[in-house]
Amino acid sequence: MNIKKVVLAYSGGLDTSVILRWLKEEYSCEVIAFCADLGQGEDLQAVKRKAIQTGASKVVIGDLREEFVKDYVFPMLRANAVYEGSYLLGTSIARPLIAKGQIDVAVKEKADAVAHGATGKGNDQVRFELTYYALKPGIKVIAPWRLWNLNARSTLIDYARKHGIPVPVTKSKPYSTDRNLFHISYEGGILEDPWKEPPSDMFVWCRAVEKAPNRAEYVEIDYLRGNPVAINGRKLSPANLLARLNEIGAKHGIGRVDLVENRYVGMKSRGVYETPGGTILHAAHRGLESITMAETIQGQRHGRRAEIGDFALRSERGDVRSGSGLLSSRR
Repeated sequence: MNIKKVVLAYSGGLDTSVILRWLKEEYSCEVIAFCADLGQGEDLQAVKRKAIQTGASKVVIGDLREEFVKDYVFPMLRANAVYEGSYLLGTSIARPLIAKGQIDVAVKEKADAVAHGATGKGNDQVRFELTYYALKPGIKVIAPWRLWNLNARSTLIDYARKHGIPVPVTKSKPYSTDRNLFHISYEGGILEDPWKEPPSDMFVWCRAVEKAPNRAEYVEIDYLRGNPVAINGRKLSPANLLARLNEIGAKHGIGRVDLVENRYVGMKSRGVYETPGGTILHAAHRGLESITMAETIQGQRHGRRAEIGDFALRSERGDVRSGSGLLSSRR
């Protein structure tokens, strides 16, 4: 491929930092790093500095928190979307928005390619690339994990050290994580053995049930046109409302899930999730529907939950320019 300028979905971790440098070496091209702020709680200014040090010609940080919750999470909650009975789709619903942000930057910067750090074994490659092609069909896509020979963490670290890329000196975590305002996911490493219980110190948000308060806390959620707008009478923006429910749910041990799920690419994978606020909002929305919907409509809605969850997992339906399009009726 003749590549002059590429926009990379950049997180600042080992993988995408190595990818940034590898793109420059492999294609002799300009690399623009796109960092999406989805409420993951990272120091994005530090991420920006690292990208520049690693060779990015420019870094674009997109604050997508309100858009993420309002246009992606809320439509998914309105649809009661759940995958295989338990997974609330926190990673699935975020990837198309990141990819959309990349394409927006690619158009503005007149880039001829986009790149991502998803491996060839998971669902993320599908989510990113379907979104790229839906929004800009002629865009060139570079997926390094399907192209290079850096196929192990040790080789990535060697490459990073060879090229002066900072490798964090932190306590090794024998699993991978992904975080945004809706959830935290954990997979791989020690979690691949379904007989092994997740280590208690792995969880970041949700308290263990035995450590939750013994006294109940009442939460009243106001809805307007199917979307939550206030907690206990206090109006909040979508992102702030979800953040507040995360605090409440996590304190009371709400939102942990541990399951083995089917991936779109034909593999099974164990995933452990923390989705405190999302779990509360799912329960609240179903309660609202039980009051307002006729029996026949409720039955139809219940039957569509799994189907819509499948669509959201794969990002394969509707208009990826908005979350509501992703969860539109079947075409």
